[in-house]
Amino acid sequence: MHRIGIAAALVAAVAASTCAAQADAGEAARAALASVVSVLPQWPGRAPDAGEPEGSGVVIADGHWIVTAAHVLGGATRVLVRNADGTVIAATPGPVSDAVDLALLRIDTPMPPLEWAAEEPALAAPVCALGNAFGLGQTIACGVVSATRRSGVGFNAIEDFVQTDAAVNPGMSGGALVDADGRLAGVLSAIFTKQSDASIGVNFAVSARLARLVTQQLIETGAFKPASSGMTLKPAPARGETGQAAAQVVAIVADGAAGLAGLRVGDRILGAGDRRIRGPADMRAALALGAAGGELALRVLRDGQEIELTLQPR
Repeated sequence: MHRIGIAAALVAAVAASTCAAQADAGEAARAALASVVSVLPQWPGRAPDAGEPEGSGVVIADGHWIVTAAHVLGGATRVLVRNADGTVIAATPGPVSDAVDLALLRIDTPMPPLEWAAEEPALAAPVCALGNAFGLGQTIACGVVSATRRSGVGFNAIEDFVQTDAAVNPGMSGGALVDADGRLAGVLSAIFTKQSDASIGVNFAVSARLARLVTQQLIETGAFKPASSGMTLKPAPARGETGQAAAQVVAIVADGAAGLAGLRVGDRILGAGDRRIRGPADMRAALALGAAGGELALRVLRDGQEIELTLQPR
């Protein structure tokens, strides 16, 4: 009985802690709604997309910029945004990065911006998805972080996703994934489903660290240009019981970053910085997150031996 009593007390304590965390996340999400807008793209002579006629966006930076998903705009020439209290204002389409599925809108009258999350969210941490679900208006759906650093999912050329089970539905693309402190942990991008467009609990947001980097470059230079490695990679499946999946080098530009780092054709890249490399998509993410001119430590398998090299992306 004593053991049962202790176990029951532990379960109760965990449940109370979980409820408190969820309550904190809900309160933070409600406050963050002031920085989330519905995005209403317009195309002259073209009817709205019946599948996703509206989208969502998040106010960032100085309050004059809104980040949204590039696929929401789809080349729209005129865009309106509607804030949480229903006010509709015009927004000017800005720079776009199709590789990361992010685009910017500019508004004349500033709105309260969301602060970027400074750290990668922990697994199972409470998060809330905020957006314009099915075009019905602002919606909050809460859940947890299911995974981080997801790459190779197949939606975007460059992927560094936060995966969540918080319900994300059509119309929420470009919306906010906020943490328990109400900070922007990611920009909602994709729903993984093979049966319908509705959420089945496997949803993805462009990570704050990638989205912040991309939007900063878009604001400052008008384009996002990820660093170049000067090599071509292919997936390298795991070998044997203890093998590791990797990205295998199949071609190198002699005077490129990879050649200067000492990489060779046939090398299998296992890690880049603090990122595990399981294929070319992971390496693309590592390069995108590494500033050009900086250094990227590589773990490389060559002739059965693991070595370390230093890559200086350009």
